[in-house]
This record gives sequence, structure tokens and C-alpha cells, in this order.
Amino acid sequence: MTKIEKAREFFMNDRFAMVTSGIEIDEVGERYAKCSMKLTDGHRNAVGQVMGGAIYTLADFVFAVATNFEQPVTVTTVSQISYLGVAKGSILYGESRMLKDGRRNCFYQIDITDDLGNHVAVVSTSGVHLNV
Repeated sequence: MTKIEKAREFFMNDRFAMVTSGIEIDEVGERYAKCSMKLTDGHRNAVGQVMGGAIYTLADFVFAVATNFEQPVTVTTVSQISYLGVAKGSILYGESRMLKDGRRNCFYQIDITDDLGNHVAVVSTSGVHLNV
């Protein structure tokens, strides 16, 4: 089984992200993840735009994959999202970038873009590594 297959199998237990929201893990590496979400009518708000919560769910899941696959359990302590523009494409991508990883805490930036290259959001997330 490949590393990406192992990651997909492990995170299938995150049913809200992978089943309800339809997020897929596209790439996984050491402290890195890239995921995608095909947009459906279920991701849209009352005015027809992609709901902010759907965008944040993608970012949160990217953080989870980057920090928890084949690593100690890490949970979010603080997360801030800045919405930069409207998603105009049919797929959203979330890609993590580790900025700092310490013994106890970590800090990541997650960039959200669409398949047309539009910048949709940027998320700053701090996490704590748990000793479980």
C-alpha cells in the first residue's frame, strides 16, 4: 500500500471531511498535505457562493492531514481565516506550509485556491502536539 493510500484509509474515519464534504487527499508528505474538494450545490450558501464554512473545513482538514499522518496527534489551538476572493472554479485546493514545528507547538499556513488559479483564502493555524 502506498503512502497516499495509507493516508486516505486512515483519514476515512474523518467522515465529515471525506464523506459529507467530499474532500480528497491529493498529496501527503512530511508535515505537508494537499487536498481538494469538488464543489457541489451542497457547498453553496443562500446567494450561490461557496459557504465560508466549507472553505474552512477544507483548510482544517489539510492541517489535520499535515500534522497527524504518521506523527503524534496534533490539535488546533488557534485558527484564523482571511477570505481573499470568491471561488469561481469548480474545485477548491488546500495546501499546507509548515512555518514552525517545535517540540510542543506548531504553526502552519494553509492556502486555498480554486482550479482557475484564484486565491480564495489563507488560514493561519497553531497547533499543539499531544502526548497520547
